[in-house]
Amino acid sequence: MAIKITDECINCGACEPECPNNAIYEGGVEWAFADGTTVKGMVTLMDGTLLDAEQRNPPVENDTYYIVPNKCTECQGFHEEPQCAAVCPVDCCVPDEMYRETVEELLAKKEKLHI
Repeated sequence: MAIKITDECINCGACEPECPNNAIYEGGVEWAFADGTTVKGMVTLMDGTLLDAEQRNPPVENDTYYIVPNKCTECQGFHEEPQCAAVCPVDCCVPDEMYRETVEELLAKKEKLHI
């Protein structure tokens, strides 16, 4: 499953540079699939929605850092544990129950993000 950042976030920013998929953004910042990945063209989201990889999307959160679930792979294929959770000083990077994925699904997502 993807990782989420809870309301306990203190906006320290320690997590953002650790993400190999560039799935973490500062609150209020727009995101795109192309940010920090090799994705180009149209992308199918987990809910089946299509969007252009270069398209700027509204922030998921405005006040705290956030993780884009469609880009989060829990660091599978990169590290043994989610790096955001490993560096978070207040332990606010936790599994997101809304996005349950198997290791195989997470690795497939990683391959799509980094061709």
